[in-house]
Amino acid sequence: MQKKRLAILGSTGSIGTQTLEVIRKHPDVFEVEVLTAHCNIKLLIEQALEFKPNVVIIGEKKLYRELADILEPHAIKVFAGADAISEVTEMETIDLVVVALVGFAGLKPTLASLRAGKPIAIANKETLVVAGEIVTKLAREKAVNIYPVDSEHSAIFQCLAGEFHNPVELIYLTASGGPFRGKDAAFLASVTKEQALKHPNWSMGCKVTIDSASMMNKGLEVIEAKWLFGLRPDQIKVVIHPESIIHSLVQFEDGSLKAQMGLPDMRLPIQYALSYPDRIKSDFPRFNFADYAKLTFEEPDLKTFRNLGLAYEALAKGGNMPCILNASNEVVVHAFLKDHMSFNKMPDLIEKMMSVMPFIKNPTYDDYVNTDQETRIRVNELIK
Repeated sequence: MQKKRLAILGSTGSIGTQTLEVIRKHPDVFEVEVLTAHCNIKLLIEQALEFKPNVVIIGEKKLYRELADILEPHAIKVFAGADAISEVTEMETIDLVVVALVGFAGLKPTLASLRAGKPIAIANKETLVVAGEIVTKLAREKAVNIYPVDSEHSAIFQCLAGEFHNPVELIYLTASGGPFRGKDAAFLASVTKEQALKHPNWSMGCKVTIDSASMMNKGLEVIEAKWLFGLRPDQIKVVIHPESIIHSLVQFEDGSLKAQMGLPDMRLPIQYALSYPDRIKSDFPRFNFADYAKLTFEEPDLKTFRNLGLAYEALAKGGNMPCILNASNEVVVHAFLKDHMSFNKMPDLIEKMMSVMPFIKNPTYDDYVNTDQETRIRVNELIK
């Protein structure tokens, strides 16, 4: 396999650090060309000194001087600011861009990467939720591949290998149910952020973990799947699978089902996205059937976990409605993590914004930016 030179946007987050774990195991296959972070300068410095990238970027401009003083003596170029993160993707020495940024912030550098003709491994589901039509259209125009990193979408991608000519009848996105599976609304009214951050199966960042607890994460994945695989909303189903062994399934028009299975470990879909179309050897723990006497499945509780239903509504409405959904959710999750809002209040405000924000049927990029900003302002006003 020819060595791939990678730009990792968001290298200090959960996906970014696990991506570097994969690279660390395969220095003969992958090389780090660019690392970026928003403000975690301590970890970014550690990563840069270990992997010796060509360029390092810190999003928070006030940290530039401190970072440059430490890294420039090691022949590492240092830049700062959000614009630099987008511009760096144009470097000819980059073979693949890993978009591991969280939230709406991932949209601009994703589009910049595609315009530069760079294939991307995307862990930032919000980018496709907000502007899936623009992103996928640009990828087609530039003949650039988008490799999914989310375990569920990676599973669908793997199940479709060799099947792209066969029509898909349905896909099933599996969900663990999070820490509150089986609980009712009365229980959820008093849960704390500490409880919500204790995911039973996966190790993820705070924002994604709260989204998982509220089922918004699965809702965002439903919208993402529509754009990644060219599906209608009625072709995307969600099933609760507490063991998180089957990562998702594809049902073809003959009734056959294909599933991708494995232990819940994000490094596996990350490695697959980085190495595609090849599979490379790993020392990840292996699945043992004896450890799982049975695998179970349930229908999602849309009445208690309303966010999943709201995501389906946003997908059906289209236009800038998924952008409104996403912006509202990012704000309320932040508020919940700061103890400024109860868990059950989050879907109330999201639904409120979906009913009052101006709807745009065919939004442009600027429309998405304006919708995102205006939604955040209005949600914050309601929280105050």
